[in-house]
Amino acid sequence: MLAFIGAMEDEVAGIRAALSDTEAKEYAGRTVIEGTYQGARAVIVQAGIGKVNAALCTQMIIDRYAPSAIINTGIAGSLNSSIAIGDLVLSTDAVEHDVDATTFGDPAGQVPNMDVFSFTADEGLRALAKEAAAAVLPDVGCHEGRVLTGDQFISSQEKKDWLVNTFAGDCCEMEGGAIAQVCHVNKVPFLIIRAISDSADNSAHMDYPAFEQMAIANSVKLALELIRRSAE
Repeated sequence: MLAFIGAMEDEVAGIRAALSDTEAKEYAGRTVIEGTYQGARAVIVQAGIGKVNAALCTQMIIDRYAPSAIINTGIAGSLNSSIAIGDLVLSTDAVEHDVDATTFGDPAGQVPNMDVFSFTADEGLRALAKEAAAAVLPDVGCHEGRVLTGDQFISSQEKKDWLVNTFAGDCCEMEGGAIAQVCHVNKVPFLIIRAISDSADNSAHMDYPAFEQMAIANSVKLALELIRRSAE
């Protein structure tokens, strides 16, 4: 059974509405919906924005539902000029860019005492998502790349340049890296799927509200196709 975690109501509403035979349960102030889509069971939860909310919900889902994999779905800002607004990014790995223990000799982004620098997404899930995107979103660019996570909305060219130069990231958001870290320590396969809503630069405050819904629609469509394919 796949589990989906989104930060905002709009990011999970489309998936939730498509499920039938649903059961809702409350944990830690979150409503978890388990249901069926075209013969496959899935779990969906709105975590809230930011790394702590994301980590809390990830561990809760793992402990209570034992999913076969966790997929973080939602929107992000592009850090790569070849990745346009509306395009999709499938994570190769994730880095938490706001972790800074450089005073102790760690590189920027290294979670202290963690056995890896970046958290590697499941290759099989990524391949499945790439096939699904080609089937249901053939006119949308689909890219594979590094997702950067931090408790910041990136909206300046200076910060964007630093992220690119320091981490070689392809998109930035506020939850995926935390979900990836929790999945890593629990040995649960994961994938971050992000639809691009803005360019993470000085235009982000204008682009984000204009393109948010289009990006979310692409993300939801891919998520539903992944649920359907998980039953095959």
